[in-house]
Amino acid sequence: MKITASAISLNVDDVTASATFAKQHFGFKEQMSADGFVSLGREDAGFNLVFLRTGLKSFKPIHMREHRADGLLIAFVVDDIDAEYARLQSEGVPITTPIETEPWGERFFQVTDPNGVVLQLVQWIMTPDNEKAG
Repeated sequence: MKITASAISLNVDDVTASATFAKQHFGFKEQMSADGFVSLGREDAGFNLVFLRTGLKSFKPIHMREHRADGLLIAFVVDDIDAEYARLQSEGVPITTPIETEPWGERFFQVTDPNGVVLQLVQWIMTPDNEKAG
């Protein structure tokens, strides 16, 4: 098998609100759309971000048609977490989880889009704890 593309597809109540948030604050561009559907991409993401309107009749499997994106994080690894934190704050994006650094070297923060989709930005840094392990 050869994987030629990847996507994460999320059911949300307001496709336009999530798409606008991803385009405005994370640089995604619309690649395809239809009623209740939008596919966003950016070359360095490695996958497309797809939003489907909750309850869309064409959604399969049918038993998940009414499910909403919940309990997951979309994580993007970045080069300068502090600069991204400052940029999103300057754009007025509410911060869900303020920036923090875990003992294993994960420095991150989280924001939430208008449909409750949590986006996490991460930078891996060396700390005294993970330098000993590495």
